[in-house]
Amino acid sequence: MQRKGKYFFNSESVSEGHPDKVCDQISDAVLDAVFTIDPMSRVACETFVARGLVIVGGEITTKAMLDIDQIVRDVVKDIGYTRPEYAFDSNSCAILNAIGRQSPDISQGVDTGGAGDQGIMFGYACRETDELMPLPIMLAHKLVKRLAEVRKSGQLSYLGPDGKSQVSVEYLDGRPVRVDTVVVSTQHGPEILDKTGNQITEKARKEIIDVVIRPVLGKRLIDDKTRFLINPTGKFVVGGPASDTGLTGRKIIVDTYGGRAPHGGGAFSGKDPTKVDRSACYMARYIAKNVVAAGLAEECTVQLAYAIGVAEPVGVYFDTHGTGAADELVIEAAVRKLFPLTPKGIIDTLKLRRPIYRQTAAYGHFGRTEKGFTWELTDKAVALREEVLGKGAKAKKALAVA
Repeated sequence: MQRKGKYFFNSESVSEGHPDKVCDQISDAVLDAVFTIDPMSRVACETFVARGLVIVGGEITTKAMLDIDQIVRDVVKDIGYTRPEYAFDSNSCAILNAIGRQSPDISQGVDTGGAGDQGIMFGYACRETDELMPLPIMLAHKLVKRLAEVRKSGQLSYLGPDGKSQVSVEYLDGRPVRVDTVVVSTQHGPEILDKTGNQITEKARKEIIDVVIRPVLGKRLIDDKTRFLINPTGKFVVGGPASDTGLTGRKIIVDTYGGRAPHGGGAFSGKDPTKVDRSACYMARYIAKNVVAAGLAEECTVQLAYAIGVAEPVGVYFDTHGTGAADELVIEAAVRKLFPLTPKGIIDTLKLRRPIYRQTAAYGHFGRTEKGFTWELTDKAVALREEVLGKGAKAKKALAVA
């Protein structure tokens, strides 16, 4: 049941230059490089970064020959770490390759079509945005993406690659009504510090608000009580791997629904789709989004559970949070009929053996409209609606809701 009264919900995102996201992008760039040559490869790649150092490790079984050094340098350069003053740059960083082969004990279960590991995976959708995603996480993603855009275009050339955003949205009876607080922490050059050397200038703060925040939030969500907190500590000159270590898979809430939905705990980046903690989360999102798009619920959470080496899920769970147009068991039966839930079925349906993954590794895996995000399609909505509610008047009524 949707919550009544007034409350606030917060979500955060991080930029593509955040140390953890640097690692996610390198791991997924390795996966893409492998899939470009050998789509049947098995990949479990993790990356660690620190000041001047990148370590790429994991287990990869493939026919492809990889130039890990070049893959890493290309990603780091594309993100924007190209200046010596960042104390981490694409030309001089040291790279250690610690990749081995996948354990044959795991392979024997996966080769027969079973799941690559046990685990629980969640998908979620709601009607708060056009993307059928929670509003706070979508705004947080758009803010850090905007930071990257104005940095790379030169509009705000003093910005650096590292950054974070956080958005607090006020809700009334389950509906978002306004943005209460926006936090943006962005790496920058020393040229925008004031005379104390410890604070950015008011001019720079205003520029970030006007050029980054206002275009994303628009006028409808902002009022005279909305707070803008820009670099609350004062300055953020030293950033990226020079200021903090990074590791693949540490931003799982940023990657998904900003804390609005449960999370099974498995990370995505660097994993081929036989690993259900990636592919089954994509399928769960695909299902939840089609349920909401079909007008069968205002909000939907899907859980899938798998055992290693077993193809069919050991558990399927639906929750429409009191907004369903039909019983969850009826929706589940329709989903099982229309959506394949084995690892092979998921991979084939969503076309996951393609080099599409680097783009997922920053700005969230869900709510995306770019090519390749097949789990964001709503192409099953009509069939799902008709399966649950039948054709004719009931189906037309559901379509009107959708």
